[in-house]
Amino acid sequence: MMNTITILLAEDNEGHARLTQKNLARAGLSNPVVHVDNGQRALDFVHRRGEFSDREPVTGLLLLLDLNMPVLDGFEVLEQLKADATTCHIPVVVLTTTDAPHEIDRCYQLGCNVYLIKPVDYDHFCEAIRNLGLFLSVMQVPGEPL
Repeated sequence: MMNTITILLAEDNEGHARLTQKNLARAGLSNPVVHVDNGQRALDFVHRRGEFSDREPVTGLLLLLDLNMPVLDGFEVLEQLKADATTCHIPVVVLTTTDAPHEIDRCYQLGCNVYLIKPVDYDHFCEAIRNLGLFLSVMQVPGEPL
């Protein structure tokens, strides 16, 4: 089931994005991954606007969301997605270096489904993403066309 799901990776750090994609693949995920480098582009992808206005609809979407991004940060993206009846069903995994308890609480209050802290150490980061990939491989998401 997971192979029909598109993963939207909203991450402004190019190195983190490459490592995330590489280690999701190492975990056995073959899902399409769309990488965007800011929150506005993430929302544009979801809503099929701007540069994504001609993209094909997807039947399932999962958002891996960094918090610290330019244009719109992850909090703003999360708030807008979860406040919109057409997108509130999209699972959001916050994947960030931010470990402040008040920010973790805020993300859950805004509706994130999972909050993961990116380890600073390279090997631990790779292991955490591979474990995330294993989790995603058994996860089910709503199949509303977007």
